[in-house]
Amino acid sequence: MLRNAVEPWHLIVVLVVCLLVFGSKKLPDMARSLGRSVRILKAETRELRSQDTPGTGGGG
Repeated sequence: MLRNAVEPWHLIVVLVVCLLVFGSKKLPDMARSLGRSVRILKAETRELRSQDTPGTGGGG
């Protein structure tokens, strides 16, 4: 059912709608803030995984 859910023309339509809604001046700022958010999320998950090493369960 969802095998071909996202095709290239779907992405083009989404980009055009975003351009119309937000304007060309705000899109780079939005992309930059999204990139920062992804970087922060990756750093936090990496830190949580490093704290979750085997043998440090804390159960007693």
